[in-house]
Amino acid sequence: MTDSAISVAGLSKQYTLGNTAGGYSRLTEELSDAFARLLRRQSGEHLERTKRKIWALRDVDLEVATGDVVGIVGRNGSGKSTFLKVMSRITEPTEGRVVIHGRISSLLEVGTGFHPELTGRENVYLNGAILGMRKREIDAKFDEIVGFSEVERFIDTPVKRYSSGMAVRLAFAVAAHLEPEILIVDEVLAVGDASFQKRCIGKMSEVADSGRTVLFVSHNLGAVAELCNRAVLLDDGHLIEDGSVGSVLESYARLIGDRGHELMFTADPSLPAAILSAEISTGDGLATTSFDLADDIRIAIRFEVRERIHGLQLTVTLARNMVDVTTSFDTDSLTEIPEREPGLYEAVYRVPAMFLKAGSYTARITAGTPDRLLQDAEAALVFDIDEVTVNAHSKGYRRERAGAVISPGGWETLRVGDAELVR
Repeated sequence: MTDSAISVAGLSKQYTLGNTAGGYSRLTEELSDAFARLLRRQSGEHLERTKRKIWALRDVDLEVATGDVVGIVGRNGSGKSTFLKVMSRITEPTEGRVVIHGRISSLLEVGTGFHPELTGRENVYLNGAILGMRKREIDAKFDEIVGFSEVERFIDTPVKRYSSGMAVRLAFAVAAHLEPEILIVDEVLAVGDASFQKRCIGKMSEVADSGRTVLFVSHNLGAVAELCNRAVLLDDGHLIEDGSVGSVLESYARLIGDRGHELMFTADPSLPAAILSAEISTGDGLATTSFDLADDIRIAIRFEVRERIHGLQLTVTLARNMVDVTTSFDTDSLTEIPEREPGLYEAVYRVPAMFLKAGSYTARITAGTPDRLLQDAEAALVFDIDEVTVNAHSKGYRRERAGAVISPGGWETLRVGDAELVR
C-alpha cells in the first residue's frame, strides 16, 4: 500500500473580515484603526461593531499518497490558496487536523521566503537551511538552481532590486531543486513568460517522476491535465470532488457554466456593437445542452451594431475539461473583414458531427476588433456530448481516446497480395 504524504481530516479555516489573518498588524494599521474608533465615538456609533466571519475552508478531508501529483482547481475565492497556506504551515487551521510526512517546499507568491536585503546567493542558502539541508547539499545544487533561473549576472545583487520575473524564476528554482519530499506551487507561475512556464512544468513533471509529491494550483487547466494524475475541486471552501483529472475538470466546467441552452447578455450601452444572446441547438434546431456524437451542433449568436464599425469579429472557443480545443472566428472564411452597418445581426457557428469527443464542453464567446475587445463571456454555454447512438468502442471514438478531437482522416486499405507463411 502506498504511504501517505498528507492526511487532512475535518480541516476548516475561519477568517474575521477586517482583521489581519494572524492577529498581528503594522503600526500604520493600528494608528488607522485607532483613528477610525475615535471617529465612531464622535459620531455616536457603537465602538464594537458586529464582526463578520467567513469560512475559507469547511470540513475538508483529503488523503494524498506519496508520489501523487494533485491539481487543485476551483473558482476565485473557493479556498485553494488558503488550503495551500495551511499545508505550508503559513497559517493555522481553525478546526481539524493536518499530518504531513516529509519536507515541504512552497512557492505561493513571488519571492516566497526571500529576504529583500539579502542577495540571490544568500537567499538560496537561507532557503536551503530552512528546509533542513546542509551546506554541502546546497553547494551541489547551486549551479543548477542559478542556471535554471537565468539570473547568473544578478546572483550577488540584493533581491529587492530584482524584477518580479527574476524573483519568481529564482524562487521556483530554489523550491524545485532543493529536493523537497513535497512541492507546493500556487498560480505564481503566471508571472513568468511562456518559455519559463514551459520549463517549470517540465521541472515539476521531473519532480513528480522522481516519486515526490506535488500540490499544484493553477487556472492553466491544460497544465493541470498534462501534469497531474489526480485533481481536487474546491468551491466555497468545500471539497466538491476528488478523483481523476478528466472527471474533476468536467465537474468544474459544469460548476462555472450556465446550464441553459440560451444566454442573454448585458452589454455596456456605450459599446459600438454588442452581443445580445447566444443559443445552442442541434443542427436541425432542437434547443438542448445534451448531444450525441452523431449530432451536428449549432451556436447562434445575435448581436447589435449601434454605429458603423470596421473589423468587427466574433469568436467561439470550445474547451473540453476546461482545456481549449479549437477557436473559430466568424471572419475565417472571408478574404476581407467587412464594414458592419448599424442593425441587428445573427451569426451561426456549426460544429460537424463526429468531430468533438464525448465529454463536457464550454463555449467562450467574444466580440471585438483586432485592436479592441468589446465583450468576453468565458463558459457562456456549457454542453455535453455522449456516446448514444454511435458504437464508440468498436470505432475508437470512446471518451478516453488520445487527441483533442476525432479525426478519421482519409484512411484507405487495399489488399496488395498474398501473405507468405512464416515457419
